[in-house]
Amino acid sequence: MTTTRTRPALPLTDLAACCSPTTGQVLDQADAERLAGVLKALAEPSRLRLVSMIAANAATGATCVCDLIEPVGLSQPTVSHHLKVLADAGLLEREQRGKWAYYTLVPDTLAAAAAAITPTPVASG
Repeated sequence: MTTTRTRPALPLTDLAACCSPTTGQVLDQADAERLAGVLKALAEPSRLRLVSMIAANAATGATCVCDLIEPVGLSQPTVSHHLKVLADAGLLEREQRGKWAYYTLVPDTLAAAAAAITPTPVASG
C-alpha cells in the first residue's frame, strides 16, 4: 500500500505577500514589440560588436562602414546588411558620403531599451 503525503496549504497571509501587485513600470504591448525589435537586432553577435565599435568611435563622430569590415571579419555586403538591420531597429543613423555610408548611434534608443529592463528600486519607508 502506498501512502501519499499532502503538503500543508499556505496561510493566506503568505499568499498575499507572494502575490502582491506590481509596483514598477510595466511595458504595454506596443512598447514591448518595439523593445523586442531592438533586442532582436542586438541579439546577433556581429551586430552587437558593430554597435560596440560605433560606440567606441562616437567621440570622433560617425564611423564609416569601410572601417568596420576588417575588425568583424565579414564581407562588406554582410556588414552593410547588419548595419541596415540595426538602423531599421532605430539603433543607428546612416549618412551617405559619396560611395560610403557613415553610422552614428542613437543614444535615446539604447537608453530607452536599458531603462525598460532595469528594475525599479523599491521605495523604503
